[in-house]
Amino acid sequence: MSSHPTSPSHPLTVGFDLDMTLIDSRPGIRATYLALSAETGTPIDADLVVSRLGPPVEDELRNWFPAGDVPAVADRYRALYPTYAIAPTRALPGAREAVDAIRARGGRAVVVTAKNGPNAELHLIHLGIEPDAVIGGLWAEAKARALREHGAHIYVGDHTGDVRGARTAGALSVGVPTGPCDARELLAEGADVILPSLTDFPAWLDTYKPGAPA
Repeated sequence: MSSHPTSPSHPLTVGFDLDMTLIDSRPGIRATYLALSAETGTPIDADLVVSRLGPPVEDELRNWFPAGDVPAVADRYRALYPTYAIAPTRALPGAREAVDAIRARGGRAVVVTAKNGPNAELHLIHLGIEPDAVIGGLWAEAKARALREHGAHIYVGDHTGDVRGARTAGALSVGVPTGPCDARELLAEGADVILPSLTDFPAWLDTYKPGAPA
């Protein structure tokens, strides 16, 4: 439950995860991993990779590369990313409308993601989604730092790590089972609200009252 009251000086602020919450980045990430595999000569099951998006890229790369190689390979992945991942990625249904609904209430939308900030911003620019802030490089409980800094009342995400980030920040956790975690998993982790997708977010936001039970 949110611990941050809304007021003219503290407007409604909603945080969003990026991958599989606002955007379907699976085709682009898959293409980037295939390019990385070809360049390094290391076999990578890119279909398996995109079935479990959420944690930082370093966590995934440890499944395919020796631990000592991971930092350099992660840097190379991020360098390849703009070439392969931006164009194939699409906004998930309701993403733009969710941000618009927050603005219509005089609120702010912020994106807090494990993806590095520059690549996250490239996605949002390409897709015409314009949050008030983008904070990258934060995963699970670490997301709470940015959510607190921006006074987020709500955090929306598709992964159990997003639920933990919201709860650590004292924000209302809204789960959308559009990624690797289903509704049961999100609820078990402590999500306050489950929406089938972001298309349901504007109508739910109309019913939201800060401080009220979820």
